[in-house]
Amino acid sequence: MMTSSYLSIPAPYQPFEMINDPGTHSCRYTMKASDLTMMRYLQDLHQAETPAPVAQTPKYHTGRLPNSRAQDGKPRLMLMGQKRSGKSSISSVVFHKLPPSETLYLETTTHITKYSVHSILDFAIYDLPGHINYLDDAYDDEATFGEVDAVIWVIDAQDEYLDAINALNRTVLILQSRFPTINVEVFVHKVDGLSEDYKSDTFRDIIQRVQDELSDAGYDNAPVSFYQTSIFDDSIFEAFSKVIQKLIPQLPTLESLLNSLCSNCRIEKAYLFDVLSKIYIATDTSPTDIGSYEICSGYIDVVVDISEIYGWDRPTENGHTADEDTEDGMQDGESLITMEKKGNNYLYLREINKYLALICLMGEDSNSEKKVLIDYNVGVFKEALSKIFPGA
Repeated sequence: MMTSSYLSIPAPYQPFEMINDPGTHSCRYTMKASDLTMMRYLQDLHQAETPAPVAQTPKYHTGRLPNSRAQDGKPRLMLMGQKRSGKSSISSVVFHKLPPSETLYLETTTHITKYSVHSILDFAIYDLPGHINYLDDAYDDEATFGEVDAVIWVIDAQDEYLDAINALNRTVLILQSRFPTINVEVFVHKVDGLSEDYKSDTFRDIIQRVQDELSDAGYDNAPVSFYQTSIFDDSIFEAFSKVIQKLIPQLPTLESLLNSLCSNCRIEKAYLFDVLSKIYIATDTSPTDIGSYEICSGYIDVVVDISEIYGWDRPTENGHTADEDTEDGMQDGESLITMEKKGNNYLYLREINKYLALICLMGEDSNSEKKVLIDYNVGVFKEALSKIFPGA
């Protein structure tokens, strides 16, 4: 029976809906599907870690809360690295939709530049000039790193990188001693210009040198992750997605909901995308490969460009919509739902709200007859998501 695939889970007695049963002339109580789903995945969740001094009571959180003195819950990232390593190009391509070919004309960054990203999670990115040593005693470490959640260190793989590695290791050692909650993410950048063999050798060499120096200093398990990136393909978006996911306290809950959606609808892979940046903030826990991400990324470009005309009023760079005074009572009707055949996979896309879109990949055995079942379960997922991000 098709109904056996629906998201219906036994749960405690609240909250209830009363439904009249004309067959028995009586009333019975039932629970909404979204409440059933949420109860199953939230009843055993622990409270989030809170590195900030003021205690918070997060809801639906199982991760670590951002290091914010203002207690605003907004993640903060810092781009660091040597001069001309590609920091400004990365932020311009990912968050300002600058074509990669036009990054050649970007001027060198001479002062700290802040980029505010208005999405389901409002987060800030600081681009630090490479010619200034912020570890010098003349600079206040607390003012520079006190509210930072992740440092993204960019290394130019096409240039001599020994000085960059030395500066990276000095930074990691200081962060580990004074700000141990900060994640360090290393982007081995501009790998598009290297051959496959040389690219792999360079990547392994950088990882080995960094880990050996940190191990010699007594930090065998420093929170340092490495990614191969280029602005000329989707690798930079994939890397940023993984960096951002580490800063989302609700990530385990999102993964559980996506796992449930995939199992009930026989979906091979599901991504929850931020449509403005093409960063996916969550996916199910099945293995992820760059090929499936590239399929979804290319698809979302076309579909979202069309939905800009007929769909949501999306925020501009200052966080406001194009016309905040217009009525939005029909926004649910304007959300885009589509399914089409792409090679050996079916693609299903549905806009969840003005920030997020759900994209699912399904195999050859999936067909349009299942679309009713998928629509129902995605509707349940959407209701659950509104409880996790009530302000969206």
